[in-house]
Amino acid sequence: MPTMTIPIKDKKEILGVKEACSKTASVMKKLSKEIKPGITTEYLDRMAERLIVESHCEPAFKGYMGYPKSLCTSVNNEVVHGIPSQERTLSEGDILSLDIGAVYNGFYGDMAATFAVGEIKPEAERLIAVTKESLYSGISAALSGNTLGDISSAIQNYVESRGYSIVRKFVGHGIGRALHEEPEIPNFGSAKTGPCLENGMVFALEPMVNVGDYRVNTLEDGWTTVTKDGSLSAHFEHTILIWGNRPQILTEF
Repeated sequence: MPTMTIPIKDKKEILGVKEACSKTASVMKKLSKEIKPGITTEYLDRMAERLIVESHCEPAFKGYMGYPKSLCTSVNNEVVHGIPSQERTLSEGDILSLDIGAVYNGFYGDMAATFAVGEIKPEAERLIAVTKESLYSGISAALSGNTLGDISSAIQNYVESRGYSIVRKFVGHGIGRALHEEPEIPNFGSAKTGPCLENGMVFALEPMVNVGDYRVNTLEDGWTTVTKDGSLSAHFEHTILIWGNRPQILTEF
């Protein structure tokens, strides 16, 4: 089998990704303030596309492998890749995962976060908190000298120790001049395995966490993926840079 080659970014490339990520995070911050009962997911998509274009960027997702929108909007038991729709109105108590990407000067930024729609149940609040914390657990393991498996193991152990399950069908990924670069980064696995991490690597880490079973199904639209048992799911993602003694989060907002 061919050896996996993980791109190492030079200073120019790092700056390019940082700029794209900063613009992506700015759009996410503005979208987060619009989330409330009564709006449609289509409204958020239109706003996202407008903000991306106003930032002198292009939507990273629109047209990617045929995806029809600029934003992914996944509600409640939808794990990932929910397609915005004028028919999908948010209700009090929903949870909403937004996944967004932007291209700036040929470089990509990618991030996701899950938000409460109005007042939500304690179970949903805890799911969101654990999912976000699992991402930061994975980020903490993304150090030069560690392995890819250290990231995967940190995320899985955090999630499962809190009584939740980690989705296995989807993975994190490298990112830079393409939306998806080597390597694939599973959210489960064994520590001290896989390629060694080095300064200059840029990854998009993105755990998806379910209240119930980890298994998922993809709907007839070919994109929207839901939990097989109907349980709630949450999703967080940051683009990070491995550098120095601590990883840098490029999409923090």
